[in-house]
Amino acid sequence: MQTYTIALPIILTALMGYIVWLLQNQKKDRDANSKGTMLLLRVQLIEYHDKYTSLGEIPSYAYENFIEMYEAYHALGGNGMITKMKHEIEELHLKQKG
Repeated sequence: MQTYTIALPIILTALMGYIVWLLQNQKKDRDANSKGTMLLLRVQLIEYHDKYTSLGEIPSYAYENFIEMYEAYHALGGNGMITKMKHEIEELHLKQKG
C-alpha cells in the first residue's frame, strides 16, 4: 500500500505533464496551420484584386469568392492592406452575364 501512495502521485504528475506537453504541441500546429491558411488567402485576394481592378469590373461569382475569402482571412486575424483592397473591389462595376 505504501508503494501506491508514493508511486501514484509521481505517475499522475508525469501523466499531467505529458498531457500539457501534447496540448502545447497541438496549439503550435493549429497556429501554424492558421497562419499558413491566412497567407494563402492573402495571396489569392491580392491576385483577385490585381486582376479585376485592372479590368475595371468583376463577375458576380468572383466578387462572392473574394468576399468569402476576405471574411475567412479577417477571421484568422488578417487585416491591413487587404481591407483597403476589399473596399476597392466593392467599388468595381459588377459584370452582368450576357
